[in-house]
Amino acid sequence: MSTVIEKATFPDLGRAQCIALTTLRKTGQAVTTPVMFAQSLGTIYAGTRADAGKLKRLRRSGRVTLAPCTYSGKVTGAVITGKARILTEPQECAAASTALAKKYGFMLPLSRNVWRLLHRKAKADEVYIAIEPISG
Repeated sequence: MSTVIEKATFPDLGRAQCIALTTLRKTGQAVTTPVMFAQSLGTIYAGTRADAGKLKRLRRSGRVTLAPCTYSGKVTGAVITGKARILTEPQECAAASTALAKKYGFMLPLSRNVWRLLHRKAKADEVYIAIEPISG
């Protein structure tokens, strides 16, 4: 008798404005950031600046938690555990970009430009991450 192990999936987060993405510092301190996201084929995609602190933390440990939240970061649902990875393949980056553009439309570039104005950051390259659920 063989046992079929199903791939874990995230609950539908499609109606959430953002996700509260929590990564861990080297010290173990949790850092939570609201990020815009899109779901596609069981994977959650998010984009961020290439100089974002969360990327440094993800390189150390891809283990993350996330929860649906508002744009301001107010959590509106259950916390979920996942494994994040930084995308490097052009096809995966294109899939992430397409999924985000489909969900947010003109709001995506608008929000990025407003953030840059408020934080006086020079335009940084966009990096995409994929988050997949951890089964069990």
